[in-house]
Amino acid sequence: MLKRCLALFILFFFSVSAFALTKSEIEPEMRNKIDKVLLILKDSKLNKDSKSKEIIDLMDSVFDYPLMSKLSLGRTWKEINKEQQNEFVNLFTKELKNSYVSKLDLYTDELVKILGTNTPKPNRLELQTVLVGKTDKYEINYKFYQTSKDEDKWLIYDVELVGVSIIQTYRQQYAGFLKEKSFPQLIDFMKNKK
Repeated sequence: MLKRCLALFILFFFSVSAFALTKSEIEPEMRNKIDKVLLILKDSKLNKDSKSKEIIDLMDSVFDYPLMSKLSLGRTWKEINKEQQNEFVNLFTKELKNSYVSKLDLYTDELVKILGTNTPKPNRLELQTVLVGKTDKYEINYKFYQTSKDEDKWLIYDVELVGVSIIQTYRQQYAGFLKEKSFPQLIDFMKNKK
């Protein structure tokens, strides 16, 4: 069940609209997008490629991929040039999407309930949800930040599954890789992933 939960976490990670949200839009917009993703997944007339395309079409710029990439890479981000940063952002984003597509077949009629929001800091907000299967429940929390003090625009910078941050997970993986290998080797590794 945890493996299936991880797949659905990735699936819902890509299920929101293609623009920054205002604070008041976060909960209703996420509810709407998650409902649409569930309908796509249940549509037996669609094959896996069609489902993945439709779901991916529902996503993108509500996630701050450059910030997520920077946080995932940790201190190495400051050590690389702008061109390398851009290449890493592109590869990191592609890796997240490929991870989602590869897990699509694991969906088996789970439900997602939105529990509400909390604000750990004035410029941070967490949307708390729970994935409900036949026998288990798993918390999935979407972490938003306010992009500017002057504007009510919010983007996702991390997602937590059962208390585990996707950004921290990637950061640990990349840090382990970079202890023994170079950044260009990491880029080559990411380019060659299937």
